[in-house]
Amino acid sequence: MATVLFLGFSSGLPLALTGATLQAWLTDAKVDLPTIGRFSLIGLPYTIKFLWSPLLDAYAPPWLGRRRGWALLTQMGLAGSLIAMSLLDPSTNLLGFGIVALLVSFFSASQDIVLDAYRTELLDPEERGAGAGVYVMGYRLAMLVSGAIALGMADHMSWRAVYLAMVAVLAVGAVAVWVSPEPNVPLPTYTRFTDRVLAPFLDFFRREGAMEILLFVMVYKLSTMMATSLTTTFLMSLDFTKTEIGAVSKVFGLIATIVGTLAGGALMTRLGTKRALWVFGALQALGGLSFIILANLGRNHTAMIAVITTENFLIGMGVAAISAFMMNVCSRQFTGTQFALLSSLTAVSRVVLVAQAGNLAQWLGWSGFFVFSVTLALPGLLLLLKYDKWQALPQSASTRLSTWDRSSIGVFITGLLLIAAEPLWTALFSSRVGVLLTQIGAALILLLVFAGFVKPWLRRASPALTKA
Repeated sequence: MATVLFLGFSSGLPLALTGATLQAWLTDAKVDLPTIGRFSLIGLPYTIKFLWSPLLDAYAPPWLGRRRGWALLTQMGLAGSLIAMSLLDPSTNLLGFGIVALLVSFFSASQDIVLDAYRTELLDPEERGAGAGVYVMGYRLAMLVSGAIALGMADHMSWRAVYLAMVAVLAVGAVAVWVSPEPNVPLPTYTRFTDRVLAPFLDFFRREGAMEILLFVMVYKLSTMMATSLTTTFLMSLDFTKTEIGAVSKVFGLIATIVGTLAGGALMTRLGTKRALWVFGALQALGGLSFIILANLGRNHTAMIAVITTENFLIGMGVAAISAFMMNVCSRQFTGTQFALLSSLTAVSRVVLVAQAGNLAQWLGWSGFFVFSVTLALPGLLLLLKYDKWQALPQSASTRLSTWDRSSIGVFITGLLLIAAEPLWTALFSSRVGVLLTQIGAALILLLVFAGFVKPWLRRASPALTKA
């Protein structure tokens, strides 16, 4: 658990350094606002990391093993790019600064692939709930260090010194990897490059209930995503100030999320993953009803703190459950790729339904909107009836691609790529085109899931239809 805590810290540290903290540096350097906005493209590797994750599953460095070797390599690349970034001045060399910042993001995303796989293989199934809680705590603490603390440091020292200090803090993760054991998971035995790259996808799509798993991951947290998508707008409508909202969200919300994730992970050691998904799924959905109480009370500080704390605590419990579930359904040989794919799927719900939250709130009113958000938990809970079937091994070990295999992999990757690269489409074309392409991507994935549900029924029905 100590290893997992430090790995979570190492994973969360670079995020703000290419996000909010970087924006502050660019602002100090007198970079114009449109250019700062375009720097959001630096985060693209985080959303498309599933494209190169098969390589990290298929090959191992010649030292320390597959997971520890890649972990240290990505951390070395991350440290080197952060050092290079600290030596550049964005006011005089903005292009070079942007390229190096993109490298930071690439190595950070690659580190996430490896560390997600490493902790999944390092932990026994009964430890994964607690491990998810500890990992999230490390991740959140690291975001606090590279966010609020780094910004505070920048008031008293140069940005170069701040980023070099962050490199020193990053060594925590490297030490944790160095002293920890390599999971005893053999490399895939495929020899051809294409087989190695496609094997994680084939392994997943040939699993019993693969489409049900995809749909479940997409909708399990849909209720909380909908309920919290307009939190700031809702609170401002009750005349809370932006300062009050920010303070409560950053302090009470952060603490509640960490505690909730830890509590959820601890309870999972007794409940098991299946029962925890049921219990936490229901609780996180019902937590949305607390906003109705606040809507009736109006501008009440105590009630706001209680609602934000409760909601984030229950969200944290749900995070522990779904994280443990994704670790459980990933094949041990292809953990990096399959975890990256599953973690990308929540974007589909955001594009398809959560994007309509404003229209729903306007139509239903705040109370009706929050009641509606609770009902969105039902699809995920109903899918849990299939949980036992999802634990079965893939149906075939063959690497030969059928037409269905090619179509499934192609549609899935195309859909995720269209969604994940939304900032790129917006920068190249327009926000309207960006939204349209992400909606097309979400539609492709939903079409694939629908086809996956229909295909077994057609196979069973075809003899009868042929006879008729």
